[in-house]
Amino acid sequence: MKTRISQLRKERKVTQEELALAVGVTRQTITSIEREKYTASLVLAYKIAKYFDLAIEEVFDFSEVGD
Repeated sequence: MKTRISQLRKERKVTQEELALAVGVTRQTITSIEREKYTASLVLAYKIAKYFDLAIEEVFDFSEVGD
């Protein structure tokens, strides 16, 4: 799933490690989500969106999710 996490992190000068600590996962998890190798759970997606003070849809692209 495509996300804007990397872009948002760079705009706000947040490292993968800082984001990971803030949302309770490992840096590797953030890396995997950014590289589209792992899809975040709904709870994790909510935490990441909340961290950036955005709606989930503003961070994650659901346009390719199957019907």
